[in-house]
Amino acid sequence: MTHSEPGRTAARRARSLASVTSSAFPTTGITIYGCGEDEAVLFRRLAPRIGVVPTITRAPVSEANVDLAFGNRCISVGHKTQVTNSTLLALSQAGVAYVSTRSIGYNHIDVAYAESVGISVENVAYSPDSVADYTLMLMLMVLRHAKSVIRRAEVHDYRLNDVRGKELRDLTVGVVGTGRIGAAVIDRLRGFGCQILAYDINPQTSADYVPLDDLLMQSDIVTLHTPLDTDTYHLLDRQRIERMKRGAFVVNTARGSLVDTEALVSALASGRLDGAALDVLEGEEGIFYADHRGDDIKSESLLRLRELPNVLVTPHTAYYTDHALSDTVENSIINCLKFESGRYHG
Repeated sequence: MTHSEPGRTAARRARSLASVTSSAFPTTGITIYGCGEDEAVLFRRLAPRIGVVPTITRAPVSEANVDLAFGNRCISVGHKTQVTNSTLLALSQAGVAYVSTRSIGYNHIDVAYAESVGISVENVAYSPDSVADYTLMLMLMVLRHAKSVIRRAEVHDYRLNDVRGKELRDLTVGVVGTGRIGAAVIDRLRGFGCQILAYDINPQTSADYVPLDDLLMQSDIVTLHTPLDTDTYHLLDRQRIERMKRGAFVVNTARGSLVDTEALVSALASGRLDGAALDVLEGEEGIFYADHRGDDIKSESLLRLRELPNVLVTPHTAYYTDHALSDTVENSIINCLKFESGRYHG
């Protein structure tokens, strides 16, 4: 929680923490792996208020540091590093029974294997507005060719772009996945007056739902907000990208592997698609969240995307706001305490 946080949100957090404290949990410990400095400040501030002793390390969880979890049944992990099955087995042998991942997605953990060795895995909820706001920002930037405009302005070339921008009200936007984040994106889009189509195997909003192929053929912008699993891996594969409306845009703030990157690059380079804005990317592990200035980037797809003037790439940062980070830390603690109390229903 930051000092600039609105009073209403601070009051909500206080009530939430008070409800946990009033449940009279015994003092317990939680080991937090892969914890950044900003998260660590929040864990140290919030955990002691409800009788939790945090053990914090910047290092991602691995077989080499399982000993940090000794005595704690609950741990919290980040989403930036894959949790290997050998690590899960070592955690189980060390007495860990619950993993709270500080993310919505689970694709960095083999949940089925974790369950087979006696470990429950749960994600955390955080403000969907963080990703929804960022999605709209990327959408507007790619429609107005912001990448080339900014690059030219930085070298004092202030001529108008060769290609005019587009206005959202004139376009059809297809939202794939209408959970909390997708629904928040739809709420924002309504204010722009554009036509909105939606696809989800479990419709949850009042949007105009259509089959996925129809959405792809009719949409000027396709924005992805669905989880990554075996059914959605390369949801936008070569065939589906070829079905998309000529001149369309792709926005992805969900998971990189929802898109066949090679097929996307081909469609962008050929001019079949007009642009893309990607906050996530296949193979981002080991690249995003680190300073690679002066390094040779090994990801050919990233290098090719960066060369295209109609593509924006950002380093998986849509979720990263004060509000969302506070939600993540608070709910990580509360989830672990609920597990300890027997109130977890995984």
